Amino acid sequence: MNALEKQLDYPHGDALPALGATIEVAPGVRWLRMVLPFQLDHINLWLLRDEQAGPDGPGHLVQGWTIVDCGISNDATRAAWETIFANELQGLPVLRVIVTHMHPDHIGLAHWLTERWKNGPYECRMWISATDYNVARLACSGIAAIGGEATARFMASHGLTDEASQTSIKARTDYYAKMVPQVPASYRRLQDGDTLQIGGRAWRCHAGFGHAPEHIALHCADLNTLISGDMVLPRISTNVSVHEIEPESNPLMQYLDSIKRMKALPAGTRVLPSHGRPFFGLHTRIDQLVAHHDERFAEVLAACAEAPQHAAGLLMVLFKRQLDLHQTTFAMGESVAHLHALWLAGTLVRRLDADGIYRFALP
Repeated sequence: MNALEKQLDYPHGDALPALGATIEVAPGVRWLRMVLPFQLDHINLWLLRDEQAGPDGPGHLVQGWTIVDCGISNDATRAAWETIFANELQGLPVLRVIVTHMHPDHIGLAHWLTERWKNGPYECRMWISATDYNVARLACSGIAAIGGEATARFMASHGLTDEASQTSIKARTDYYAKMVPQVPASYRRLQDGDTLQIGGRAWRCHAGFGHAPEHIALHCADLNTLISGDMVLPRISTNVSVHEIEPESNPLMQYLDSIKRMKALPAGTRVLPSHGRPFFGLHTRIDQLVAHHDERFAEVLAACAEAPQHAAGLLMVLFKRQLDLHQTTFAMGESVAHLHALWLAGTLVRRLDADGIYRFALP
């Protein structure tokens, strides 16, 4: 546990749910984990005890569960879900699937889950923000894929020009579609401020930006619980990247503004993050994340004061460790995001040099 983590309270200590099993973290809220094939090797998913009006109207309530987030699409995750269905649902059906955002570990199995439970006593629908639903459709169809020629050109324009990286990125044309081969053909829209009734309790939607197009976190005041998705994580900082589809975006300032708004929730809120362990200390963690990015801004400014910088040249300044290709693509997006935040605030100026690379410098 690092020094910052020691400022947080982990109510379950080092306990983790075994694969295919759950831990109750609040009344009617169960925690499970699925394996990911990355350095970040897990995702936390949630089961919420639920009830919905059946086909005979509100006088007939159907008992069941709401799933929050899905895991990636592969055989191992499907098998783990089948174990959950057999052992953890108390013989009750899945009534709906809520997806916090469109990243593969969150939406990957949404189509399979909704199809798996579509013939139950209540139509199993995916609930997600409209923005993330439509971006996911574009990405899994290859129109807005992560990788390929467009990504390679974008990375090169920010200094990642070495042949090995360029070749690997160009070849990575099906990165998203492998983990999200399909999304449901229809969905239920979530928006900021919506209130969902889940198991007789009100869960309010909090939209956040920067990490994903329109991320939805869920807060239940009765349970003092926030399902934070990827917006607030206890151990690592959330990836915030600029992508080629929106090359002049400013996601880092959107992200920081979003988490600062979350401080309107009580400081003692229980936080259920997508990665890491459930914790108390929401305000403390938000302050830590803001301070982390302030430190990165200072490092970027110091480097730009010495000479104009491109994003690839700042990777070792910002990350200080060797990165594989998967990590490099995320790190590049973050490096550009830090530069864009300073550029769009007027703190840095941007120029496109004769070699086709954007460099940033003090005015």
